[in-house]
Order: sequence, then C-alpha cells, then structure tokens
Amino acid sequence: AQHIGPPDGGWGWMIVAGCFLVTICTRAVTRCISIFFVEFQAYFGQDYARTAWIHSIVDCATMLCAPLGSLISNHVSCQVGIMLGGLLASSGLILSSFATSLEHLYLSLGVLTGLGFALCYSPAIAMVGKYFNKRKALAYGIAMSGSGIGTFILAPVVQLLIEQFSWRGALLILGGFVLNLCVCGALMRPISLKEDRKTVPEFIEQDHVSETEKQDLKRMSVCSPLIKVWSRECLCYCSWKEYDFLLMPGFMVLAVSVLFMAYGCSPLFVYLVPYALSVGVSHHQAAFLMSILGVIDIIGNITFGWLTDRRCLKKHRYFCYLFAVGMDGLCCLFLPVLQNFPLLVPFSFTFGYFDGAYVTLIPVMTADVVGTSSLSSALGVVYFLHAIPYLVSPPVAGWLVDTTGSYTASFLLCGFSMIFSSTLLCFARLAKKIKRTHLRSLTSDTGMKQHMWTNGAIAYSVTAELDQKDVEFLAVDTNRCSNR
Repeated sequence: AQHIGPPDGGWGWMIVAGCFLVTICTRAVTRCISIFFVEFQAYFGQDYARTAWIHSIVDCATMLCAPLGSLISNHVSCQVGIMLGGLLASSGLILSSFATSLEHLYLSLGVLTGLGFALCYSPAIAMVGKYFNKRKALAYGIAMSGSGIGTFILAPVVQLLIEQFSWRGALLILGGFVLNLCVCGALMRPISLKEDRKTVPEFIEQDHVSETEKQDLKRMSVCSPLIKVWSRECLCYCSWKEYDFLLMPGFMVLAVSVLFMAYGCSPLFVYLVPYALSVGVSHHQAAFLMSILGVIDIIGNITFGWLTDRRCLKKHRYFCYLFAVGMDGLCCLFLPVLQNFPLLVPFSFTFGYFDGAYVTLIPVMTADVVGTSSLSSALGVVYFLHAIPYLVSPPVAGWLVDTTGSYTASFLLCGFSMIFSSTLLCFARLAKKIKRTHLRSLTSDTGMKQHMWTNGAIAYSVTAELDQKDVEFLAVDTNRCSNR
C-alpha cells in the first residue's frame, strides 16, 4: 500500500526488532571475535600483530562493502539482500572452523564473513528510517542497542563454547547462530512512501520513444529500477538519482567528519585493556572496564534516542550529535592522566554512554541530510567511510605506543580527531545559518521571489546549491509572502 509518510509504529516495531537482531548477529559477533585471539595465537603459533589482522579485516570488509549491501537492497529487495548476507556470513564462520592457517582465516572469517555482514547491516538500518519519523531516534536507539546487549550476552557464552567444544566447535555454533539473519531478512517488509515515487525522466518525451513505451515507463516509474534495466537511458537516470546526494554540500561535510570520528573511536576498544594493565590494574578489573563500556553503551543507545525524540530536543539533534562526539573526544584526551581503577571506572561510564549516543544518531543525521528516499544508499556510503579508519587506526596507535613507549600519544590523537570531527560539523552548521539569513534577505523582495519561482532556470540555480531543508525553507517563506 502507498503511505504518505512513515507510519511511526505498527509493523515498524517488527522492523526495529529485526534490526536489533541484525546488530547482534553482525556487530556483537564481530566484537566477540577478539575472544578467539588467544586460541588462534596458541594454535597457529603467531604473534599478536598478525592475529589482530583478522578483526581488522572483518571490520573493514563490513564497512567497505556497505554500499554493495545498499545496491542489492535498492535494486532487488532488502529481504533478499539480508538473507543473502546471512548465508555468506554463516558460510564464512563455518569454513573458518576448518581453518589450517591464519591466511585461511583472513579469507573466510575476515573477507567472507565481513561481506555477509555488509549485505545485512546498512539495509536493515535504512529500513528503520523508512518506517519512523517522529520517533526515529528512539527506534534507532532500540535497534542499535543490539550491539551492546549482544556483546554483553555473547562474550561469556562464546568463552564457554570455546572451553567446551574448542575454538573450532565455537565457530561452527556461531555459524549456525548467524543464520538467524535470514529470519531477520524475512521481517523486512518493504514500504512504499510518497516521497519514494520518482518523477518520469524527461527523455521519455523524446521522439525515438513510442507512445506505448512512454506509457509503460510512466507506469513503472514507481517500481524497482530492476524492472527498467532494458532501457539504458532510464537505468542511468535512476542510478544517478540514487547517488545524487554525493554532491550535496551537507553530505560532503558529514562524510569528512565521519572519517575523523571513525579514526578516533576505534583504537580505544583495542587498547583500553592493555592500557589498564600497564598502569597496574588487574586482569579481572580490566575486563570489567570493557563490560561497563558494553552495558553503558546500551543505556546510551536507548536513553539518548528517547531524549532526542522529545519536542524540546528534536530540533537540536544535530547539536546533540556534536556534543556526544565531542564528549568522547574529551574523554580520550583525559585518559592518559587516569592511572588507577577508581578513575578508569567513571571514564568507562562516560565514554560508553556517549559512544552509544552518537552511534544512535548517525542514521538520524544521515536521514536529515539526504532524506529517507536516499537513506539506504547514503548509509552505505557513510559506513563505507568507516572502513579505512577502522583498518588503519589500531596499527597506527600501536606504532605510536612502540615508538613513544606510552599510550599518551595514541589517546591524544584519538581525542583530537573526534573533537575535530565535532568542530567541523559545528562550523558547517554556522555557515548554513549565515546562508539562510542571506537567503531570507534576498527573498524579502516579493517581486524577486515571484520571478525566481516562475523562472525555472533561476529557481534551479538557487536551489541546486542547497540541501533538502533549505529548499523547504525557501518554499515555506515564499508561500508566506504570496499570502500577504
């Protein structure tokens, strides 16, 4: 059925439940792969550096192939994409249980499993954005909390499986568990929104297209682009419309900020426990710090999503995201002076909460910039941008530790990177406000506005430089003046 806007409920809560399970089966399982490190080291007789590449390749492949997941979701269906991803991820884990070398694990556990996760992750998150508008942040908070809840539950379970069935048996069982992604894919019922309807391309009015073909194209303009593969011109048009957000100034700034944010957040999860051990914290207490991060991350996902859906904060979700990223950056800057367990506990609480907070708002921010019709493709690009920082930042941080003999330089670089990400978006918003003020002064002349809106070329030249919210602002402001 055609919906004018997102239903904000109904089957949408089943979509949230499906996305919640997807984050458990992807992000939580990825985090739990680190539990196998000691087993891999002992069995294959390799050092930490070579073994650590397994985790880096899984994370990198998941984010690097995120646009592929969006592409399959858009051109076939979200259900098919997630089910296919579940089969690939499960196959990768099962094949890993028969590994005879680290290189085997790089391909099966790293590349194949990471590719399967990529086909599931961004399409499932995009579906939540299509079903929710007023309660979007809360819905994303619940869906994204699967990462923290899954880590909290799976970590001890995986350790128990290793003790009972060895690492091979544990990977085999995890492969069966990840098959639940196919069930999650079946829940992703597609929805047709009014804004998803594409206008008919201008080329169908050309003489070389018959009247029958014109009518067929018009009827198919709201259907999947896969139906229109036979027409090369139409396919090119739809492909361009699918990724035209890449030229939006707002999305360009968001993309650059995501690169610095991803670089800053990744190393801390790798080096928090080694740093705690280096300052005299016991192994049990160091592991407890990671447990705190996981649990508080869940609270940050849900409570921050609920808070930013309130009327008083909904209009300020952009600055809430900036605040959360900036707070995590400040936490990293202060970490080198925290030299004992009582001081590291508040750090874990603060960093974990704001980490969950900004992770919840990433899809919301992306939807605000590009709109829900392009959300799946945009999220694929955003998560793609996480890939290189996730792959590079832990080795760079380790090199700084080896070179300087301390963790201070690594943590300072992470902190400044996240603060720069927040500051960049802040300056971008200030520049946007200045632009809107200038547009308001330009549109104060009623005659100029009538000329601008009646002359299509001039109107396009003005709106081509703006994002969706700027266009809405101009439209509303023009209507007010026309009613005077």
